[in-house]
Parts: sequence; C-alpha cells; structure tokens
Amino acid sequence: MPFDFVSAPVRRTRSARGLANYHAGHAAEVSVARHYEDRGIQICARNWRGIAGEVDLVGRDGDVVIFVEVKQSRTHDLAASHVTPGQIARIFSTVEEFVAGEPKGQLTDVRIDLALVDGQGRIDVIENAFAG
Repeated sequence: MPFDFVSAPVRRTRSARGLANYHAGHAAEVSVARHYEDRGIQICARNWRGIAGEVDLVGRDGDVVIFVEVKQSRTHDLAASHVTPGQIARIFSTVEEFVAGEPKGQLTDVRIDLALVDGQGRIDVIENAFAG
C-alpha cells in the first residue's frame, strides 16, 4: 500500500556564527565599495554572478574595469589566507565572462584587486593582487 505524503523540504538555517559571518562579510563589502567610491571609482555591480562564480564588486575607473574580491577576518593576514587557488581560478573565469559583454570584449583593460578588511574595519587594498 503506497504512502501519499510528501515530507516537508529540509530548510537550511544559518547558525548564529554563520549569520554573524554573513553580516560581517556584507558590511565589509559595503565599506570597500564606499572606499572605492571615495576615490572616484564608480561601483557598477555588486555580487556579480556568472556561470563560473561571483565577483564581490565591479568598478569602473575610466576605461579600466576593476574587479574586487573582498575578504574579512580578524586580521588582514588571516583574511588573505582565506583566498584559495581554486577561488582565484573562479575569479579569473568570472572576469573573462564579464568582459565578454564589454564593447572591447577580452581586450578590455582590467584589474583584479583583493580588499582585506580586519576586525576593526580597516581596509587594505592590494591592487592587481593576482597578477603574475
């Protein structure tokens, strides 16, 4: 005899720690966006998601498109340690996907920055962080 019931879907809930990390990361992105805007760089996208992954911030400085990965932790060194080789590869793939839609396509001038935010909210930007 078959059963005619559907179990309720499992809802993932964030732990208190996970929720705090989420909010800290979001606050860090807002602070970094303001940091760039204060320097005259227009933020044109936040959390831009492509097929390959996501870039936290996308800005424009003249003809240069600036992609910013934001990492937040207690210290800048600890924040930097959260960047993995796999994540760097996804960032590059996502950047390629984004610039494919630009007028110059893959010939678009780009810069990929790493913005580190410590527990006191201090921002350290490493321009061209992943340049070879």
